[in-house]
This record gives sequence, C-alpha cells and structure tokens, in this order.
Amino acid sequence: MTSSHGRGLHLAAAVDQRSAYDADSYVELARLAESGGLDFVTLDDTFARPGPDALAVLSRVAPVTSRIGLVPTVTVTHTEPFHVQAAVATLDWVSRGRAGWRLDVSTTEGEARLFGRRHAAPADALWQEAGEVAEVAAQLWDSWEDDAEIRDTATGRFVDRDKLHYVDFEGSEFSVKGPSIVPRPPQGHPVRVVDATEGQARRTAARYADVALVRAASSAQAGAVRAELRALAEKFGRDPDTLRVLVSLVVDLGDGEHAAEPGHGGGGPRQTAHGPLYRGGPVDLAELIADWHGDRTVDGFHLTPVEPRRDLERLVNGTVALLQHRGLFRTFYPGSTLREHLGLARPANQYAVTGGAS
Repeated sequence: MTSSHGRGLHLAAAVDQRSAYDADSYVELARLAESGGLDFVTLDDTFARPGPDALAVLSRVAPVTSRIGLVPTVTVTHTEPFHVQAAVATLDWVSRGRAGWRLDVSTTEGEARLFGRRHAAPADALWQEAGEVAEVAAQLWDSWEDDAEIRDTATGRFVDRDKLHYVDFEGSEFSVKGPSIVPRPPQGHPVRVVDATEGQARRTAARYADVALVRAASSAQAGAVRAELRALAEKFGRDPDTLRVLVSLVVDLGDGEHAAEPGHGGGGPRQTAHGPLYRGGPVDLAELIADWHGDRTVDGFHLTPVEPRRDLERLVNGTVALLQHRGLFRTFYPGSTLREHLGLARPANQYAVTGGAS
C-alpha cells in the first residue's frame, strides 16, 4: 500500500546526545533507527559549543551500520570548501553511498575569532555563500568521471587524466581550481540537507537542497512552506519533485498518551523556544504523521527526541511500527543508498554530459 503522495513517507531522527564522546552510544542509536527503517539520522554540530565532530562520529558509525543514511551538520563558514567536499565524499565512500550533509552557517563574532580569518557576516550573505559551497562541491564531485580510475598495475596508471576536470570556480569569498582529490562519490552527489526555516536559508534550500527541513506547528503551516519551497525550486529551474520537505519536530514520548494536553498529542505540536514540540504518546504521534502526510502537506518528518534512547526506542517500536502496520511506511529499505531511500535519482556528471574541458 502506498501513501496518497504517490511517494512514500520519509522519516528521519536526530541522534544528538549532550556531552557524549564515546562512539558506542551513537552506534547504538543509529542501529536502533536503522531497525525501524528510517531514511537517515542526523548529528548536529556547531562552532558555538563543545562537542565531537559530527562528520567524524558518523564516519565511525558507517562501517557498523548497513542501510541507514548518515547526515552530519557541516558548518561551511570559515571552512575550506575543498576540504569540506573531500570529507563528505569520504563519508559517502566509507558508508557505501549513505552520506548526506546538513549545511549550516556560523554567524557570531565569537565563532569567527576561533579561526581569525574574517569577521562575522550577516546571515543572508552567509547563506548565499553556503549556496556557493553547495555548487562548488557538486562540481568537484563531478571533476572525476565515474570511470576515471584505471588502476592498471601493469602500466602504473591509476587514473585516466582525460576524465579529470578543473572546476575553476570563483565565489564571493573563495576560489577553487580542482579537480578533487577523492574519486566521484558512490551517490554522485551526497544528499544535501538544509534547514529552510528562515530567510535566505529558504532560498538556498530551494535552489540546492535535496531535503529541506522546516519547523511547523500545524499541517497548514507546513503545507504553506512546502508550497513556497516548491515554487522557488521551479523558479530556479529545478523540478520541484526532486525536493523532499520534512517537518522538524522535537518529540517527548516520556509520559505516553496521558501527556497529551491541549496543543499537544492529538491536538498537534506547540511552539517552544527550541521549535515545535510534540508531547504525547507514540500512537498519537503516528496519527499526526499519517494525517499531515495524508493531507499532502509534507513529504515526511525529522524528529528530535528529548531523551535520545527512551524516545527513539518508543518512536521505532511504537510510532513506526504502527505506521508500518497501516501500510504507510516501508518495512524494508528499497535500496542501499540514501538517494534510493529518498526516491532521488543519481545525478549525471555535468562534465561527462557536456563534454566540459579538462
């Protein structure tokens, strides 16, 4: 049974934990999410507070999981785009095609001083720059054609140099010549995720993201943002059906169905300083997800547990199991890559297709 979208429901979860530095705790949560068939897990990261490097943590999670997508937050302000794309491509290789990256920007002067290269800039300018990073990353991933590697030991040739391409990219704050030092990733382009809640970030998401995250406390609000994102995507020359819009909710499943107060549970999420919060039980959450998706207002949900182990376990064994029982969410992964989970095609190589000069 398929959903009313003609496309399946997409579900993702955050595996953030306060002050957790041991890899095993992240592995445990990612495996739990994978047991529920979730599309991907996210791990947040920021220069503004202490914590482990999200991309490195998920590189550790990659070999001990087999299907679930792995999406670290990658701050693209103050960092070198060439290094960022190589690290994300490496995550795609070590996970055999399950990598994504959640682009974020760094807006404070305190964070800028950590690097000492430049002062803080307005968010709009930084999100425009983030779009340029997304663009140059795609060009660098395409700078190796898929069959550029020869690995001919007899002649000592590792690569066909005719299938490597310079990108010669000039951005507002950086320039990159290329080619990349990492062969083209298994997915072609690892999946780009952007929180499209505010301002210029929404335009960057509409132009570059494969998955846009939006914070909405009602189905109508979510539907309006999704319609705006799809219209913007079309304006930028994209097929809007190549963009998945997921609602981000904080979920507190601690007190079960009895916790559903007005504005919670079956009544829907309520706004908090940290974004829309759902507080109730797994059954009501399944109803909310089914209703919003059935209204054609969202493509899925990105859920952040208040208590990581407790709430993720109740999400997987309660909410997801109910949705699977109703035929609204898959019971097995349709393929091995994150793009396949999301129903997104592997991009053609822009240089191979156009015959760009090397």
